[in-house]
Amino acid sequence: MIKQVTLTIMILLFLVGIAFAAININTANEQQLQELTGVGPVTAEAIIEYREANDGFDNIDELMEVRGIGPRTLEKLRDQVTVAD
Repeated sequence: MIKQVTLTIMILLFLVGIAFAAININTANEQQLQELTGVGPVTAEAIIEYREANDGFDNIDELMEVRGIGPRTLEKLRDQVTVAD
């Protein structure tokens, strides 16, 4: 019984971890970027265009350079994105 409860808890924690995994803005496609809070098709395309023109993002704050992303949007995105390899 204890093994079943432990296994269930471990599976749930794994699934929660997957659900909250950060999206890498240096590798994400348009569809993945649109999963981010406040990012629609136009902003997703702008992120990709910026990334291609500038050889990727060095840090998350660089999103402020993307058309359509201001300080409030950046703060909403901060915990949802990464630039890690």
